Amino acid sequence: MPTNEKTGGGWRRRDLLKAGLAPAILRGAADPKRPNILLILADDQRWDTLGCMGNPIIQTPHIDRLARGGVVFDNNFVTTAICCSSRASIFTGLHERSNGIADFATHFHEADRPNTYYNLLRRAGYRTGFAGKFGVGTAMPASDFDYWRGFGGQGKSENVRNGKPIHMTQILTEDTLEFLDTNRTDQPFCFSLSPKAAHADDPEPRQFIPEPDLMALYENVRIPHPPGFGIDAASTLPPFLRAADTEMRLRFMKRFATEESFQTMVKNYYRLVSGLDRMTGRLVQRLEERGLADNTVILYTSDNGFFLGERGMADKWMMYEPSIRTPLVIHDPRRKQGARRREMTLNIDLAPTMLELAGVEAPPHLQGRSLLPLMRSAGGWPRREFFYEHHFTKGVVIPRCEGVRTEDWKYTRYLDAQPVHEELYHLARDPNEASNMAQADEARAGQMRTRWQRWTEALAGWKRGARWQDPS
Repeated sequence: MPTNEKTGGGWRRRDLLKAGLAPAILRGAADPKRPNILLILADDQRWDTLGCMGNPIIQTPHIDRLARGGVVFDNNFVTTAICCSSRASIFTGLHERSNGIADFATHFHEADRPNTYYNLLRRAGYRTGFAGKFGVGTAMPASDFDYWRGFGGQGKSENVRNGKPIHMTQILTEDTLEFLDTNRTDQPFCFSLSPKAAHADDPEPRQFIPEPDLMALYENVRIPHPPGFGIDAASTLPPFLRAADTEMRLRFMKRFATEESFQTMVKNYYRLVSGLDRMTGRLVQRLEERGLADNTVILYTSDNGFFLGERGMADKWMMYEPSIRTPLVIHDPRRKQGARRREMTLNIDLAPTMLELAGVEAPPHLQGRSLLPLMRSAGGWPRREFFYEHHFTKGVVIPRCEGVRTEDWKYTRYLDAQPVHEELYHLARDPNEASNMAQADEARAGQMRTRWQRWTEALAGWKRGARWQDPS
């Protein structure tokens, strides 16, 4: 039973009810027929850096193999593109303004911590484990897990273990293998693996530091620039977005300002992703060796996307597609499919998906939707739009923004500009978001502005324990 820090003992029934937990959840018990769950949450991996997502250069054979036997979600997005908020959304199934995590120091609300997917699964009889970057708050929740190898902050790629140099990806692979090797066969598990890769080592001049034996990969390849690459492509943006002191521009100049630096940085970024793929292959192999592969669902995704120089930007944060779009592959060996889904899916969908996989009732106030219906059939997905927000500002120049993305349109509103700056893109005709139509199509801009207002009102009225109904 996990520990309640207030009482020093197990979660009391009144604490659970106050947190909005259904009584049925309290009755969960171990059942070896329920699937094991392995969530691999990469860091800063953009949607198109997998072979199965159409990238002709990057080498990711193990994840591609999972994709061939699973479901690939071609249009998966995050509701906030920064690690602390996105991870909080993944853990809780809630938007940033509902889970309250808009910076790196804030901890979960006392009612949200017991409602995280890992605590719900643990109380339902799952053995839970975590390895890697936690990303929410400064106090690590080791007592919430049966096995804990997590860390605060960003961590370092280069480390020493047992007196020998070792890469963080290798450390986390070893930790996950240890968890798998110590798991009882009569108890299902949920393991959350949160690598540092493909995040940069920001203080390091090299920035992206792969495992040494992967440095030969891509050595003789030229990486093409993404569409809309470079500062010239930012000439149509307002001054506050193209200013030299924004964090996006500062990191672009550090990484991508010359062709040589672009090739070096992106190749190393690709090598980090290939390291994640090799890690995934080792874990699958161990599952097979232990006879667990046929009953283990593997989810592979990332906490946000990543600019590789589009509009003269690096990293994430803004509402443009490279920043908010992430890979999502779900491999359920009980349903060998090899399917692709084009419906919009979100990071807040992961918690309710894992709960339904385990047969655990999700709290009614979760804002995400289980993806199991999409994995089982071809129709009936209700989402036609989603709300995006980014409010982090501490110590850096990152313009705050909110907006709504539909299947064909995207509306972005920059909150601190005077007057308020709006962007409107017709994604069906302009997938690279090169032409802002906010002034040219005032009627459509007004419609999208109304959608944004409805979302902000709905989220303002959200309450823990009450059933959520999004306004889409």
